[in-house]
Amino acid sequence: MASGALQTAGTGLSRAAVAAGHRTLLSRGLSSSTQKAREDSWLKSLFVRKVDPRKDAHANLLSKKETSSLYKIQFHNVKPECLETYNKLCEEVLIKIHEEKTYPCTLVGTWNTWYGEQDQAVHLWRYEGGYPALTEVMNKLRQNKEFLAFRKERNNMLLSRKNQLLLEFSFWNEPVPRKGPSIYELRSYHLRPGTMIEWGNNWARAIRYRQENEEAVGGFFSQIGQLYMVHHLWAYKDLQSRDETRNAAWQKEGWDECVYYTVPLIQEMESRIMIPLKTSPLQ
Repeated sequence: MASGALQTAGTGLSRAAVAAGHRTLLSRGLSSSTQKAREDSWLKSLFVRKVDPRKDAHANLLSKKETSSLYKIQFHNVKPECLETYNKLCEEVLIKIHEEKTYPCTLVGTWNTWYGEQDQAVHLWRYEGGYPALTEVMNKLRQNKEFLAFRKERNNMLLSRKNQLLLEFSFWNEPVPRKGPSIYELRSYHLRPGTMIEWGNNWARAIRYRQENEEAVGGFFSQIGQLYMVHHLWAYKDLQSRDETRNAAWQKEGWDECVYYTVPLIQEMESRIMIPLKTSPLQ
């Protein structure tokens, strides 16, 4: 009986020890998990950008307050065999819309892509008065028989087309007619969502490094169409002067900082070298 009692007691002690061991391991596991969670949270705080609350939309914070101009950029991919006919048609009709005083719009520039996407036409329009001006022009063009005939003939020459509505960065030059002859570079950046303010803050400082040769034509960001798009338009005498001008920027203190801070904001980027059509205000 004594032996049985001792055996029972030993079994009870053994079970108690095992239970105590489980509790110890569980406690250590919880402590370890809590510590790991704290470490993960601390590490994340190093890499996650803090949200800077804004009181207004970036369109209002970055665009020019003194004007209410809206821009439209059009990309037309033309059938290769139709490009010459397409250009002649645009030179005849688009300039008439530009010169028509009752239309609150201006043709800023019209080009063919030289290097980049081939057989492509790019048109940039300005609407003085914003969205109401755009609506007015569209309504008037629907009543314009010459334009309707032009659009029907033009559409038969196209493979595809797209457009975007843009606002102008407040710190960029406003595009004005140039005599030329020049080549133009359209650098297009698709930014990561939520980074437009950061882009604007950096370029507001950096643009002064790119003014010496009057190469800066205009800077825009999208409002409708593909969002978080930025377009920078530059003018150069030729490809060699483009290369020299861009290299000269790296010799100026501060330009490297702009590149360092803005490159991580970009998802995709594209460069087009463009040649203006004969009737383009930007030559």
